[in-house]
Amino acid sequence: MSIRTTLIYPGIAGLGFNSLKLGMEAGWISHGLASLSSAAKAEGFEVDLIDLRALSGWDHFRAVLAERAPDVIGVTMMSVDYNPAFKAISIAAEVKPELVTIIGGPHVTIALMDSLRIPHVDYLVTGEGEVTFPKLLHAIEKGEPPSSRVLRGEPPDLDAIPFTDRSLFLDEWRKWGYDLDSPEVPFVEELPPPFVTIIAGRGCLYHCAFCKPGEDYLFGKRTRRRSVDNVIEEIRHLVDEYHIASFMFHDDCLTEDREWVMEFTDKYIAEGFTMPFFCQSRADIIVKHEDMVERMAEAGLKGYFIGFESGNDRVLKFIRKGTTVEQNRQAARICRKYGISIWANYMMGLPTETREEVLDTVRLMKEIDPDYYSPAFFTPHPGTDLYDYVVEHDLSRITDYDSYRRNPTEPKIKGQDYEFLKWAMAESQRRKPINAFRRWTRRQWRRARRITPAKVARKLGLTRSTA
Repeated sequence: MSIRTTLIYPGIAGLGFNSLKLGMEAGWISHGLASLSSAAKAEGFEVDLIDLRALSGWDHFRAVLAERAPDVIGVTMMSVDYNPAFKAISIAAEVKPELVTIIGGPHVTIALMDSLRIPHVDYLVTGEGEVTFPKLLHAIEKGEPPSSRVLRGEPPDLDAIPFTDRSLFLDEWRKWGYDLDSPEVPFVEELPPPFVTIIAGRGCLYHCAFCKPGEDYLFGKRTRRRSVDNVIEEIRHLVDEYHIASFMFHDDCLTEDREWVMEFTDKYIAEGFTMPFFCQSRADIIVKHEDMVERMAEAGLKGYFIGFESGNDRVLKFIRKGTTVEQNRQAARICRKYGISIWANYMMGLPTETREEVLDTVRLMKEIDPDYYSPAFFTPHPGTDLYDYVVEHDLSRITDYDSYRRNPTEPKIKGQDYEFLKWAMAESQRRKPINAFRRWTRRQWRRARRITPAKVARKLGLTRSTA
């Protein structure tokens, strides 16, 4: 009989228990766990999930785990998840001391020595796990477990692995009575339910100091992307299985590969798909490839996540962003030209950043007038060059793993006036009256554009071929 494996998603550091479907943080699946599940199920293993966001507390977790009685548990960990992951592993060891515990995820890869100190862990898998995790389960099942506790994950062929196992999360959520009008929680009005997130590739070509080299440890120094045909096939499956009406590419920077994007838009349109979507891009890419932006808009792109980060060129150079303030401005103008919504990511409170440089960012946000603001206080994440800078200069004010959230609510480093930063953060999001009127006008225009022949056809129950 095959061993039973329970995967555990510990993502409650921000909103806690009973938080499922309360927005992006609590309403999206973990692609890492869902991909491990599909890989393990393809090898014949029985896999289920405990999503802490759906539970009422640790006693509830203890009872559910005792009822499931798995032979193996697998826990994913980002740095911010360390505390709930640690607690879940400790409880699991009490409930069933003989079970095998496997941990993986970003924190295990970039902070291995820290992860090795967690008690009751049998194996730590670094890097990617779709190949290594099923191999480990086979070895455990045969009674021939590896002698080494640390296993380096073997990078998979992304076209060869099964599609993300969304049923892992959806089946678990249904058990606790959650309404599933959408596989994942929509987060902007441009993306109606049913909504999903999709990952087309892994890695990033760029060298931002607040992100690298940690991501290189996970995926290598190059970007690996699924073929366009493979992604189109998954979208077709999502339409047939979940009747999705919109989606978001969760890639770090989908648009870094112009040829891939152009091929995708051609095949997406040829397939007859009309679902709106968002993806992440960069200001310099948008400026250099306006024709690609136009083509994506024609295919259904409704919004870009753009890491503007700062309104000051010195700061942008310090964090190795590879963009300029003028490119930020031009990128925003191009988005407006093609009716693309702007989700603005930016930071305040960076090391060496002055008050005047913070005000530059405030002024830039007022000028850009994004549709959505996503501000953060700079947070030094383990495995990044700016984390090393903060440690070297004794700047860190982080005393608990929970503080690795990028939330702009608490001090992160020394040398910054956080009362001023809170004011600046609020001021950066205060629209000028003319901008508020323009935003209202844009929203009305977008709503009017949503009534299309393709959408009418869907309402009438016509298929893609008959429409």
